[in-house]
Formats: sequence, structure tokens, C-alpha cells
Amino acid sequence: MSLVGLEGYVIEVQADVGGGLPAFVLLGLPDASLTESRDRVRSAARNIGLPLSPRRLTVNLMPAALPKRGTAFDVPILLSALMADNVLTVPPDIVFLGELTLDGFLRPVPGVLPAVVAAQASGIRKFAVPAENLAEAQLAGDVDVRGFQHVCELLIALGVEPQGLTFPNVSVREHSLDSVAGTDGTVAVDESSVAPDLADVDGQAHAKFALQVAAAGAHHLMMVGAPGSGKTMIAERLPTILPDLGLAESLESTSIHSLSMGGKPIQKLITRPPFVSPHHSASMAAMVGGGSGIPRPGAISKAHRGVLFLDEAPEFQTKTLDALRQPLEQGKLTIHRATGAAEYPARFQLVLAANPCPCGLFSGTGSDCTCRPDARRRYFARLSGPLLDRIDIRVDVQPQTRAQQMVGARTERITSAQTRERVQTARLAQAERWASLGISTNAEVPGSLLRGAFAVGSRQRRPLDRASDQGKISGRGYDRVLRIAWTLCDLDGTTSPDEDHIHQALTLRQGMTL
Repeated sequence: MSLVGLEGYVIEVQADVGGGLPAFVLLGLPDASLTESRDRVRSAARNIGLPLSPRRLTVNLMPAALPKRGTAFDVPILLSALMADNVLTVPPDIVFLGELTLDGFLRPVPGVLPAVVAAQASGIRKFAVPAENLAEAQLAGDVDVRGFQHVCELLIALGVEPQGLTFPNVSVREHSLDSVAGTDGTVAVDESSVAPDLADVDGQAHAKFALQVAAAGAHHLMMVGAPGSGKTMIAERLPTILPDLGLAESLESTSIHSLSMGGKPIQKLITRPPFVSPHHSASMAAMVGGGSGIPRPGAISKAHRGVLFLDEAPEFQTKTLDALRQPLEQGKLTIHRATGAAEYPARFQLVLAANPCPCGLFSGTGSDCTCRPDARRRYFARLSGPLLDRIDIRVDVQPQTRAQQMVGARTERITSAQTRERVQTARLAQAERWASLGISTNAEVPGSLLRGAFAVGSRQRRPLDRASDQGKISGRGYDRVLRIAWTLCDLDGTTSPDEDHIHQALTLRQGMTL
């Protein structure tokens, strides 16, 4: 299997032993790591007692025009070379994945789950993978998969007599690929460890309410406040109030992380929304994705169906922040390189946190701030207008006074579990309303629909229309206020937004002034 993004292609490996000077020729646009497989395969074959033919060996990876990369082709190349030398016969309906060591052990490879899912879509259900990748391959569900520790174990399963093989100092089991049992459809799930709880946050009722609204409608959120006011603490609790991922979302998110683990196998499905928080020194490639050859996913795609949290947002490079604009609108990201283009899903919730100025003290009266006015302007100028216009909810997070903390200590605190129940109820209402459109959250609803079939009455829209006429809100912002209003409506359990919902949504949209 060759992966371009999450899209997989079945690769047929052909081998031919011909005349001419001894050589091992590899065709089909291999990258450097794949080209080196010639030496790995030849050494592994010799060390297990089945040396490759000394004649000219040509291996072709079809389709030849598709660039191929990685070490997962080692096993099928070895099997094809042995077939060309009439050593064994391999059934045509099995996908083989695995990297070979020089003594024939099978090493795990990245991207096994998306490879298996893509092969399933092509009608293939039988797989042979390294033993360490077995659990990850089984996450795909209805597949026949077997894991092998050593290539001798695989060759015996394919009918090679054990007497002709040189076994390593490991226990090599004898079994047949035809006896592979299909999984029962159950998968191991990721049991989250003890997570932060919303009840840990003292006070900040307005910020916690905005967080709940953002979770219910999958809206983007920005918090501005002095250092120590709790912005990071609040943002880290957003995943704890989000609903669990569905099976399709879990497979998609786990597949992305499978490509990013550098060969470390994944054992369980990701069932909770991921939380990705890159450092402000992250480069464009780290954020968007990239690398030589076919680009790998970056932080944006790793946060798919979860939360991308940018702490100290103005400290990020401006061009890196502006790269978020396209995936925020489209929910996907296409990375173009000279060798091809890879598309990754990127439907995430963006949470930005920022200080009000470089010194962080320009809040409240701002009397303690030592920053010059031009320094404050330059600080927030790194957050471009088009990016900020795509942020649905903006909150001013003020430090809690001692009196507020004491009142909060005596007040019953709402936990993440309680909030998640309310968010789940709102999400179910949204999924039912937009089911015919294939949309699950209010944040994904097209603006034309909000102004057409699901338009709010003119009387209810009066606060929003007034803000639009005064130039206080853009056309994009107009639609985003309507989306927030629908989310507030779902949280309250009503059928359509009223004037209070519109006014509250407008306040959440414009509640923080830069």
C-alpha cells in the first residue's frame, strides 16, 4: 500500500530474474529509504537460507508513475523476488506490509491503519503485518489479519518447508494464512487517564459559559487576559466537555496519528477529541505539515475532530497563523509539493489565548502596564483581521479577586461530566436538524442556509442588523453570530433563536475589543 495523505493505493510488486550482469534494479519511483530496501532484502534472504538469484533481478512497483516511500515494501519485495526464483507461490489477494532487518525480523511501520482502511475500500480483507502492528491493523474492524515476528514465520505460512530455512533464536510458529480468523468487529478503545476537570477553575463564570457554547456548537474561541487569569487552564478543559468521537471520526483521527508516530504502533482507537498545543516557535511545516517527498500531517491535522490550542498566539509567526485561514473555512488541508499533493482532514476547534499587551498588564484600568501604545498595536497586529474574523467567540478573562475566589469556594461547582451532558444534548439536536445536509454541528452550516430556509425572523434579528448597518460586523461575522445563536437555542432546548439569543450571540462575538 502506498499512502498519499490518507488516500491509499494498492501497489502490485512484480519481479523478474533475467540475463545480464548481476544486479538488483528497483523501478517505480522509490524514495531513498525504499531504494535502500535492495540491500535489506538481499541480506535478509541470505541470512534465512534463501539467497536471491545471482542473476539480474528487476523489481517493478505498479503503478510506476505513483511516487512511493517508506520501508513497508520490504516484505512484498522479498516475496516477489522469491516467487520469480520459483521458491514459493503467494496468493494474489493479500496485502503484505513490513520492514525487514538484515537477519529477517519484521519491524513495525507507520501508517498501517490508514493502509488497511484504504485496502478495505479496494475490496481486500487479508493482511500480513509485523506482530507489533497487529493490534493497530485490527482497529479497522472487519479484516483478516495476522502478525509475524520473523520472515521465516511468514514463509512457513506460505508453504515453504521449514527444513530449508535458517531459524533465528526465536520461537517460529507454524500456521497457514488460510486459517487467519477475522476479527469480530470489536476494537480496543483508548481509556483516558484522569483528565482535568472544569470544576478545578475558580470563578470565571463568563469564560466557562463561553467555553460551553464553543463546545456545543464547535465554535472557535479566543481568550484575552492578564497572565495567571486562567486562560490556559480553561482551554485545557475544553476536550473534557466535548462528546466522544464516533467510529468513523475515531478511525480518521487514529489514522492521522498513525502516520505521525514514526513507526511506533498504535494500540487503541482515539475515542476522545485530541488536544494539540504546539509551542509558539513552531514552524510553518510543523503547523501545516510537510517534509521531503509526500508531505506528512502537521499540528492542524493532528487536531482533527479535536482542539488546536495556540497559547501566546501573538508570539506565533504571522504567516503561520494566516495558514490557519483556509482549513478553518474548509475543514481540510491540501499540501502541494513537487512530488505530488496530499490532502488531510482538518476539522478542528481553534482556541487562541493572548495577553492584552507584551507585558500582560494592560487589563482593567491598565494603570500597571509599561508598554508603549505602538508596542501594544504591533503586538496584536500579528493576529490579522481575516484570521480574527474567523473566530466566533471572544472573551475577556479578568484575574479573580480574593473576594471572588472566596465566593466561588462556597458555590457548587459544575463538573466537566455535567457540562458534557448538556453539550451532548445540544449536539444531538444539531445532528437531527442538519442530518439531511450531512452536517453535525452548527459551526459547519452554510451561511446561505441560515439566511434562507432556516432564517431567523426580522424582529429577532434587529440587534444583529443594527450592528451590521453600523459596520461593526462583517458579512462573515453576521453568519457566525447566527450560528452561535442557534447553539444557544440548542443549549436552552428551544426550536429557534429568539431576540435574546441573537443579542447574547452578538455579545459573545464582540465581547472583547482589541
